[in-house]
Amino acid sequence: MTKKQHFLRGMRAGIPICLGYFAVSLALGISAANGGITAFQAALTSLFINASAGEYAGFNLISGYLPQALTPALAAMAYLEVTLMEAVANARYLLMSASMSQKLERRTTIGERLLLGFTVTDEIFGVSMSQDGKLSPYFTYGAFVVATLGWTGGTLFGAMLGSVLPLRLISALGVGLYGMFISVFIPAAKKNRVVAVLVIISFIASLAFTLIPIISQIPEGIRIIVLTVAISLIAAIFFPIKEDEQNDQ
Repeated sequence: MTKKQHFLRGMRAGIPICLGYFAVSLALGISAANGGITAFQAALTSLFINASAGEYAGFNLISGYLPQALTPALAAMAYLEVTLMEAVANARYLLMSASMSQKLERRTTIGERLLLGFTVTDEIFGVSMSQDGKLSPYFTYGAFVVATLGWTGGTLFGAMLGSVLPLRLISALGVGLYGMFISVFIPAAKKNRVVAVLVIISFIASLAFTLIPIISQIPEGIRIIVLTVAISLIAAIFFPIKEDEQNDQ
């Protein structure tokens, strides 16, 4: 297949992600507007930061400082706090990028890999890794181009019109993202029982980490990283995939 064909396939795969992103980012736009951030600033943030948890954390921290007259020292502290929080909330994308790099075609250049790292989100990662055989970066580019329209557009409309829409409606729309994400891993789980079992274990472990009092106090980003590394390591040790088997998939 040509690069154009991979790109168009990715665009088609990105349509349901786009719809889910639009619904969820409406609430993000409302959060930004309530914190004193303009619709343009919120949309620009979503365009360059493709991370829901990171953006929510950033907007909440920024809105907490906006009403205050910051001294130079407090301003520096504010920047440091936002930077550290973003690093923790988005650290899981390092793991996703590393995993995706193993599935890429050998001819993928450094520049293509760097651009690919910018496109990685939970859903983009899921739909990319579910592709049979080696992954063309242009498939992921196509999925990202469509998906980011929903994410950026939803944030913009949420910031502009969020105060008009009922909060219950915004919350109901957000459920659509979970349905979309389920549709990403269900096909892979149906093909491979190991994947199905690991998905179930991930759900149970994630719920346990959320309910256990001490562990629940750990930032969500760190909990996701711990679970991802632990479950992936166990799967790699007990259920390794040989190179020839991977090429046949």
